[in-house]
Amino acid sequence: MVSGAGSGIGRCYALRLAALGYHLVLVGMTAQPLEAVKLEIQERQPQCDIRIVVCDLARVEAARELHDCTQRAGIEIDVLINNAGMFSFRDILQTPEERIERIILLHDLTNTQLSRLYAIDMARRGRGGYILNMSSYSQWMPFPGLALYSASKAYLRCFSVAFAKEVREKGIHVTSVSPAGVATDLYGLTPYWQRIGLRLGVLISADRCARAGLRALWRGHRSIVPDWWNRLWIPICKMLPMWIIRPLRKFTMQFQK
Repeated sequence: MVSGAGSGIGRCYALRLAALGYHLVLVGMTAQPLEAVKLEIQERQPQCDIRIVVCDLARVEAARELHDCTQRAGIEIDVLINNAGMFSFRDILQTPEERIERIILLHDLTNTQLSRLYAIDMARRGRGGYILNMSSYSQWMPFPGLALYSASKAYLRCFSVAFAKEVREKGIHVTSVSPAGVATDLYGLTPYWQRIGLRLGVLISADRCARAGLRALWRGHRSIVPDWWNRLWIPICKMLPMWIIRPLRKFTMQFQK
């Protein structure tokens, strides 16, 4: 099962899992992009059985509803990809209450509950399973404007690493993936700027991110940052002094929305 499967990294996870022979449950907010991904996969992998579930995951009851849906259909989930996400770049004082609630619900509550519910099923079947949670490199960048987004993603990585240790003896592998910039629509970048970012090497492709995430999942890694050079910048991001952050903040205020 792949959430946020209608575009970007989620679509790439779905394509790669289908190529490996998995049947799929594609989850997203709207049906049209999910149907497009389903058609794309079936053209390449006609033997793949694909189910579509339209669900708003940024709700308290979302995880239970999604789990109940697959239970009623008799679907057993062996690989869970919690990929759905929302981006926010805005000072907390200027952020609407609804956005705060939805991001925390989507990134933290829903993903935690889905991990728990499907891990219970995996443990009961006794053959193990795989759970991948999409965190973010921004957890090491607690900069102005990113307070909400980076904190919600930091929780998800911390939860995933600890949860992986709890369920290891049951044969369940849990991996947190924390990519830096990825060429998707999540940040509001136009296709032109996405191409520029790819050429400059400041962004990686969605497929490259998905490939790295699945490789880490199959190998049993608890946490990864795709591409080694991004790992080198983590200590620097954490130690940036305010005399650098202040002018950076002044420049980036124009992009807050």
